[in-house]
Amino acid sequence: MQNKHIEHPEDTILTGDLSVLDWFTAESHVSVKIDGAPAIVWGTNPATGKFFVGTKSVFNKVKIKINHSHDEIDNNHVGNVADILHAALDYLPRTNRIIQGDFIGFGGLDTFCPNTLTYRFPKKVNQNIIVAPHTSYSGGNDLRDVIATPLMKKLKSTSECLFVQPEAEICPYRDDIGDFCKFARQMSTLCTFVNDKQAKELKKVINSYIREGKEVDEHEIAENYDVDINLLRLWKLVESIKMDMFFYIETDNIITCEIDGKESSHEGYVMYNEFGSYKIVNREEFSHHNFVLVKQWS
Repeated sequence: MQNKHIEHPEDTILTGDLSVLDWFTAESHVSVKIDGAPAIVWGTNPATGKFFVGTKSVFNKVKIKINHSHDEIDNNHVGNVADILHAALDYLPRTNRIIQGDFIGFGGLDTFCPNTLTYRFPKKVNQNIIVAPHTSYSGGNDLRDVIATPLMKKLKSTSECLFVQPEAEICPYRDDIGDFCKFARQMSTLCTFVNDKQAKELKKVINSYIREGKEVDEHEIAENYDVDINLLRLWKLVESIKMDMFFYIETDNIITCEIDGKESSHEGYVMYNEFGSYKIVNREEFSHHNFVLVKQWS
């Protein structure tokens, strides 16, 4: 799996790729999606053999920002991001691997709001930094060539760094999900799909509805953007299948969550199997808030 943005499953069917319908029912690994920021990457640089920290810009093809020292952090970054990376270089445990995670906050408190969600821990965190690791990278002679896989095992916290990886399990018996997926395949035979460029624009239109807190109106979109209404109905069906997946996933709730002062569930989950890695997120609830709330770390 290349290092790329994890998609919503319903968005992937717009071009006629129906493999996500197999993804829904395959034997899977599921993890809790933590709403931290910024994303940080650390480990041993295969090109230098030295420990580094950075943001996702370490994977850039041109303007690469890899930091092996505090001086390099000062040269490549400013503000809050630089402060976070300085702490990451000091406190993250050294490893021969390459790991990506989301920064939650600096220790000394029990409540943190790195992005849209506010996280409340059962007691004050004594470690210097709190990070939610989720992805491991391997292969390649430099960071541009590495391949991403979900982090299957928990990392061990230290006296300086708390790793947060809530437990999640998915029920293997999902027969009704399989029935809905069969219906979606039948429905797909009535659809006129779009190409990659059109899908990119269509996702922007859909996100604009979510950003404004409106229901995705298939009639309006079909008429205004010359899209097959059956394709939009299929999109809605696959989204509803995704929402049903929440009933099959259990997670520990040692860490409680709030959005804008109100109790909330976790952002969602990432599920990985032979058909790929996609996110299970309630876009109408969470993504709307994610679009409109001011980010505290930027």
